[in-house]
Amino acid sequence: MAVRIRLARHGRKKAPFYRLVVADSRSPRDGRFIELLGTYDPMKDPASINVDEERAMHWLKVGATASDTARSILRKSGVWEKFEAGKKQAE
Repeated sequence: MAVRIRLARHGRKKAPFYRLVVADSRSPRDGRFIELLGTYDPMKDPASINVDEERAMHWLKVGATASDTARSILRKSGVWEKFEAGKKQAE
């Protein structure tokens, strides 16, 4: 099973709200997911980002791949740098 960290869109028309989720890559965008990692609200100024760092690190360590947008959100929250640093330290 290929596991991805990606966004699921919620909210209403013209007012998106996203959830950062871990899901099977074959499941639909807003369909079934394995775990909720956080939220992203682009409508606020500045955009609101909430991420459960511990769980995100766990999923990245066990091999989940992040979509491009999810990766940029993880970078903004600081999780991606910690993951990269841990990966380099393990080598």
